[in-house]
Formats: sequence, structure tokens, C-alpha cells
Amino acid sequence: MNMYETVIGLETHVQLKTKSKIFCACSTQFGSEPNVNTCPVCLGLPGSLPVMNKEALALAMKVGLALNAQIASRIKFDRKNYFYPDLPKAYQISQYDMPVSSKGELVIEVKSPSGSDVIKKRIGITRAHLEEDAGKLLHEGVKDGSWVDYNRGGVPLLEIVSEPDLRLPEEAYEYLHTLKSILIYLDVSDCNMEEGSLRCDANVSIRKNGDAKLGTKVEIKNLNSFKAVQKALQYEIKRQTELVERGERIRQETRLWDEGKGQTFSMRSKEEAHDYRYFPEPDLVPFTVSREQVETVRKALPELPQARIERFRKTFELSEYDAYALVSDKPLADYFEACVAKGVHPKLVSNWLQTELIGALNERKIDFTKNPVSASDLAALVRLIENGTISGKIAKDVLPLMIDEKKSADMIVKEKNLVQVTDEKLIEKVCDQVIAANPKVVEQYRSGKTQSIGFLVGQVMKEMQGKASPKLANEILARKLG
Repeated sequence: MNMYETVIGLETHVQLKTKSKIFCACSTQFGSEPNVNTCPVCLGLPGSLPVMNKEALALAMKVGLALNAQIASRIKFDRKNYFYPDLPKAYQISQYDMPVSSKGELVIEVKSPSGSDVIKKRIGITRAHLEEDAGKLLHEGVKDGSWVDYNRGGVPLLEIVSEPDLRLPEEAYEYLHTLKSILIYLDVSDCNMEEGSLRCDANVSIRKNGDAKLGTKVEIKNLNSFKAVQKALQYEIKRQTELVERGERIRQETRLWDEGKGQTFSMRSKEEAHDYRYFPEPDLVPFTVSREQVETVRKALPELPQARIERFRKTFELSEYDAYALVSDKPLADYFEACVAKGVHPKLVSNWLQTELIGALNERKIDFTKNPVSASDLAALVRLIENGTISGKIAKDVLPLMIDEKKSADMIVKEKNLVQVTDEKLIEKVCDQVIAANPKVVEQYRSGKTQSIGFLVGQVMKEMQGKASPKLANEILARKLG
């Protein structure tokens, strides 16, 4: 039995999807030439004054409401003072004691202690506050020193801080996956970790089971994927446990995750909490948010993932697994609904979408967002199966051709003469041949092993090049075998 309990808290930084920066009119477009999206305000030049981007505030409020948090009635910005080359003003405009929202929650699904069931667990959200992003240091290709690109400086960030309610690396992974899904549904960020629009730092400590006091906290940075968060936490828990068992002290520090080596290493000591000397931002006056403003944002909230899962289960009679798998990827869920709107069976669409289409796209290394098969085309393929025009086996050959040749299912079936054979006399003739050629299997069926009829159906399909109606073949064989 493990003697120690792990305590994990996450700080997630989300770049908000605004066209301009949080305190100036500079573009937030990613991928521009270095330092072209800058101005005196985001470069911190003397005499320049920040002006609040109201769209950034609205997006931050949307997130707060989606996390069941309390939206502050009064908003104040503060200066967080520290010197670093990517921060031209030597301070960051952030929020200290009056964040946009606080006291929220995020419900995740985790395995029960026995591991046999899935249960819902509430993770508290301490706060979500607005701040400006810093610039980006560029080290590659620089012989002496580093370069700084200030295009990112001033891009609106929402920092979401969880309570230390997570206990396992797997829970941290599920928390991030659930949070990202909500952010995508809210359309507040593209959440692209490769471009830095979603970043996460993890705080982790261990303590003996039953202890109320928290252990020494270690912060882990440089986590560029959810899997990296999970693996870094697994490594760090093991490292801290081994230190304690050897009688050594855990240092309060910031550590970096090295993906290649699969380990964390020390970045800097944090023996004392860093004093950022926060004080109210004198160039941005505090302002009030009315209840009417909050309710306006609340009424504009879209259907969120959990509500959509429940609707999919109730309306389309999908299993919890299928509903969760579809809804967790918004483009996938939207595509599914567009297919079902064409009048085909939801469960059949779900199966073909999640198994056959995604599988075929993955084989070709095609991202789903670049899927060449429209929802109408997939629905048309499913309809051909439903009305017996083609068998499921033939459909599995048709779908890859739809991707590769960018043709409709109807066109491919017509061109290649793949229409399912429903001529009973012809199928009956082939069934007689198959029965005569497989006496041992026939005997097994008649002695009670009725599942062996599947082999005989397969032989009929083989003889007829997959064009026979499997349903008719099954019925005719069962009748003939008595």
C-alpha cells in the first residue's frame, strides 16, 4: 500500500481569441515577422497608456460563468513587478486581489478507487484572472545570447488556477482535457499548445496518508502537451517519494520537464515566495461590472460539453462512451449532428464516423479538420447500407475511395457495379454450393454450435465477391440447415 498521498494543482494560461491585444490595438496574429505587431504601449515606451480591450473581458467572463464561478462586480488591474528580457516594462499588468472570477469548479470523470466504475469528481477553481502575455525569447540559431520577439507581448491571457484537489497524474490529464473542451465550445481560444495559446504549469507535493498539512510544493514548467503533464507528474511523484524514503528534504523549487530524457531538472530555487511587489495599476482605473452585463454574457453561452453529452444520450440513444467520445471533440460532434440531420440512424453514423472514417483518415495522416468526406456524403454512404443497396463489407471498400478520389458513395458504387445482390434464387444456389463444400461445419451447426453459421455466411460472401446481402444469406442458410 502506498504510504503517501499526492497533491496536485494546475495553473493554466489561455490566450484569448481577440483580434487585438489586451491594452492596445496591435494584432494578435500568430506567425508574423518578429516584432511587427508592436507599438509604444506593448513595448512599454515612456508616455504610452494602456486601454482595456472589452472583448477580452467578455471572453474572460464567459469562462468564469462556464466554470460556475463568481464574477467580480468590481475589476482592478495590478502591476506585477519583475525583470526579465521578454518583459519590456519590467512589470506585467495582471490582477492580484480582485480577479475577474473566483470560487468556481470543474467536474471531471475519474475511475473509482476500486477501478471498476467511473465517478464524477469536483475540482475547485480558485480564480481566473486577466493579464498580458510576455514576449518570446528565441535561442536557436543565435551564437551569442538570445533574440526577443515582442509580437506576443500584450496578447490577452486568462490564467485559470485550480485548487489542490487533484490526486493522480491521470486526474490532471482529465482536468486539462475537460477544460480544453469547454474553452473550445466557448470559442474563447484555439487552445493550440504548439503555438503557445494554451500553456500549463503544475504544482505537486506529497504527504503521508492522513496528514492535513501540505508537503513542500514543487512547480513544473515547460509542459507542452497534456501527456507531458501526466508523465512529468509521474516522474516527479516518484522522485519526491524516493527522496523522502531516503530521509532527504524536498526543496521548494521550480523544475523544468525534459521530454527527451523523461525527467525534471532544477531551474531555480523558491525557498521563499517571490515578492512581486504588486500594486494597483495607476494607468487603468478600477471599474464596475453590472449584473446586467453578466446576465447578457450568461444568456449568450453556448451548449457546453456535459449538456451535449446528456442530449446525445437522450436524443440519439447513444452509450455514454460514444457520446463522450464524440462530444469531447467539437468538430467531430458537429459533423455527427450534420450527418444525423440527413435522416440516417445515429448509432450507425457514430460507428462509421468513429471507427471507419477516423481510421481511414489516420492511415492517410489526414487531420479530421481537413476531412474530404462531407457530412452529407457520409450520411449518403450510411443510407446505402440501411436500404440494402450495398453491404457493410462493400461500404468499407467504398469509404477509402471516397477519401482518395473525392467522389460520392453513389458515384463509386455505380462506377464499380457494387450494388448488393438481393436475388434469392442466386444466393440460394451459392448457399447450396457452400453447404456441400463444408460438411464438417454443417455438422457442427446441426450439433448445436449455431455460431458456426457465420463461417458459412462468410464463404457465401466470398463466392459472390462481397455483393450478396448478408441478411438474406444468413436467412437462407439457417432455413436450409434446418
